[in-house]
Formats: sequence, C-alpha cells, structure tokens
Amino acid sequence: MSPWGSQRLFGAGILIAAVLGLAACGQRESTPAAGSLKEIQFSILSAQGQASAGPLWQPLLDDMSRAVGVPVKPHFGESYAGLVADMEAGRTQVGWFSAQPAIEAIDRADAEVIARTVDRDGADSYRSTLIVKRGSGLTLSSVLECGGRLNFGIGDAQSTSGTLAPMTFLFNPRRIQPDQCFASVRPANHETNAFAVAAGTLDVATSNSVSAAALRVQSPAIAEQLETIWQSPPIPESGILIRDDLDPALKEKVRSFFLTYGQGSGVEAERQRQVLATLRYSRFSAADDDYLDPVREMIADQALTAARASGDRAAVTAAERELQRLRAKREVQP
Repeated sequence: MSPWGSQRLFGAGILIAAVLGLAACGQRESTPAAGSLKEIQFSILSAQGQASAGPLWQPLLDDMSRAVGVPVKPHFGESYAGLVADMEAGRTQVGWFSAQPAIEAIDRADAEVIARTVDRDGADSYRSTLIVKRGSGLTLSSVLECGGRLNFGIGDAQSTSGTLAPMTFLFNPRRIQPDQCFASVRPANHETNAFAVAAGTLDVATSNSVSAAALRVQSPAIAEQLETIWQSPPIPESGILIRDDLDPALKEKVRSFFLTYGQGSGVEAERQRQVLATLRYSRFSAADDDYLDPVREMIADQALTAARASGDRAAVTAAERELQRLRAKREVQP
C-alpha cells in the first residue's frame, strides 16, 4: 500500500469516528486553576520549529504575558495531530489552529474557540490551491487525467487546505483517488511541498493562499517558480482555541487580549498592529465554534464517502444525518 493509501485509510477512520462522536480514549488531564498555573503554553504549528516561527510569534506572546499576568511560552509542533494531543493531555492551554484540527481539538480536548484571525486585507477566509512549477505546461485538466505519471504532494492528513478541501471539492466529485491517479503521493506541509515543486521533485502539490503569501515574502525566488492551477471555495481562517477547563478569570483575560489587540488609536495600538502585520493579520475577531461549520460539513462529506466505500451502513447513516443537520443549520442562518 502506498504511503498515501495508508494515510487515506487512517484519515477515513478519523472522519467516521468524528461523525459518530466516539469518545477519545484515555483520561484527560486537568489544567491547573489560575492560582497554581505557572505559565501558559501556546501551541503553534511550524515545520521549521522555533527558528522559523519564533521571531514572528514572540512579540505577540510577550504582550499576552503582560496582559494576562502569566508567562506565555511558545510550544512548537510539526504536525496538527501532535498539537491536538498536546492540548488534550494538558501540555498546552491555548493555541493557534487551522480549521480542521481546531474541530478535533474541540471534540477531543475540550477546547473552545475564542477568536478567529482576519488577514491584512480584512478577509477571514482563505483558499486551498493546487500548485505546479511555472512553465511546466501542466494544467488542471492534464493533472486530472491521472494515468500514474505525475508525482503529487498532498498535505498533512489533518490539514484543512492540504487534504480535506482538495478531496472534498476537487477529487471526490470526480471519483478520483490520489493513490490510484498519481505515480506517487507524498504527504508533507505546504512549505516542503512548495520547495519540492519548485525543485522539480514533485509535479503538483496542494497549498493555500496564506502559504503562498508567506512564501512571496520569505522566499520570493521560490514563489516566482510556482503557479496556481486550482483554488477551492472560501475556507474559514484559523482560530485561537483555549482549553475549556482553564480558570474562568484567566480565560476571560486571554479572550479580552485577543479581541482588543491592535485596536484603537495611539502609539501602542500602532505597535501592536505592526506585530500583527508580521503574522499577516490585521486583527482577531470574536468567534465561537459555529464558524467552523463549513469545515464540519466537509468532514461529514468525506466521512460519507469513506463509509460508502467501506460498506459500513451505520457510518453511512450517521454521516448522512450529520450532513443534513449542518446543511439545515446553514440554510436557516441569515
């Protein structure tokens, strides 16, 4: 079985379990109350670890430390699965998560959404993309011809834009299974995939509009070698999550920090906006778990596809029920 084939089966299991609402195994650890909490661990996904993401996030975390009265330390991870597990085990208390792992953290780690990110242009959504090397001659049509001749880079199994969105909006509607379509399928983070496409070791890969913007700033020579041949409908942007069992007073301080950061006028507000600009954000806006419903709908769609393929009638029924619930909820929203 190809690496993507085993990843696909593993991911299908995750999706079906999510729809069925299976309880996570093991006993969750309890976060200490504010009086005994010595520091807050803030989780950040970064393929390159502290050397890459540390300078970008540290000014914000320093400001957060002063605002909430507890030292805030960055907790870097290379995979969403690891960061969700860290929050579930109580090793982190607050974190920056993209949409799909945010849902898993909510379902598994008793986390809740306190804010969502807004980019420098005022958008609170982004798009999954497919990228190829500029001048390669590859188009979306030629990629979807399959034939087992191209090397494909997909995202982390729990990546919203790297895996979930392209499967939901691009491959599933065409009944394409990547491991049967391409010569090889290699899961990696967006940065790794982008460099591999530029180098010619991958022919096509998933990415997203946020990663592309970051690449244009951090590695413009690499960005110049890439072009986008497909983009998804809008996807909810990343959010800030906090463990539900954190002391209520401290939780409210954290929430207030994000919702007021960079707002207003004056020298300090302008300095904070410069901090946000390095993260490619303009502000954090109020949000709750409902903002993730479009992604829950994608997960349910994936679960239905996986359940039908496995012949699991109970899972098919559960996925259909969840899809109906989410679509009905969306239809009644203003």
